[in-house]
Amino acid sequence: MKTLATKPFAQDFVFLEGPRWHDGKLWVSDMFGQTVYTLTPDGARQEIAKFPNRPSGINFLPDGSVVIISMADRKLMKVDNGTLSEYADLSAVLPYDINDCVCAANGDIYVGTFGYDVFAHEEPRPATLTLVKRDGTIETVADQVQFPNGAVITPDGKTLVVAETFVGKLTAFDIQADGSLANRRSFADIAPYTPDGICLDRDGAIWVAAFEQGEFIRVREGGEITHRIDTGGRRAVACNLGGADGKTLFCLIYDGDLDDIPKGARNALIETAQVEVAGTGSP
Repeated sequence: MKTLATKPFAQDFVFLEGPRWHDGKLWVSDMFGQTVYTLTPDGARQEIAKFPNRPSGINFLPDGSVVIISMADRKLMKVDNGTLSEYADLSAVLPYDINDCVCAANGDIYVGTFGYDVFAHEEPRPATLTLVKRDGTIETVADQVQFPNGAVITPDGKTLVVAETFVGKLTAFDIQADGSLANRRSFADIAPYTPDGICLDRDGAIWVAAFEQGEFIRVREGGEITHRIDTGGRRAVACNLGGADGKTLFCLIYDGDLDDIPKGARNALIETAQVEVAGTGSP
């Protein structure tokens, strides 16, 4: 196993999620800062939009539209020049916060949900994956998923892999022609690691942010861990591959007490590591 080091990239955020590399910039959601930003390769940031109900996963549709998760009201919101409009409302079918997501090449969006009230410290319960199609159709495509979190889709569009955070699993599904999911199976069992955000590289391996362990790890199908980044006791929240050659791993980190997040303490930051295999652009 190789150990990699990181270097500072940007700081002064509340709690970051949903990193995406798109059109030469890093997009991130400051969930508890209620703001989505882009960052240029030199770290300069621009505010894209304010989200009163906590932004998370970010999607880029084939027509160029940007659609972003609004967690607490369980909606997907379209962003146009800083203005929000409703793209899809999942509140009638999902009673708890929605979270991360992944967008297929045809614009289908797969959305995860907590499945219970995490912030009230309820007992964990299984959750679902919800498909939001371009025609507005909303349907459940997987159930009994344990806290679905980050997700990726392979370049051929045939496989979706989702992180089941609190059971330490990366779980794969075949994507059918109609967008439904079949042939559920293990991509990797990595317990006791708690996978949060994930991203896919061109060799088919997945970079995983292991939240509780404070590590970013690169995992092959079957569970082999090939690379490791230790954050030094901080939380590893999410990651994505980008940069000019796709080989910069952007690591979203939280450095502080979790109880300080709702208070707005600005303890979140981004560091980068240089890796050997470029990303696929998923998520």
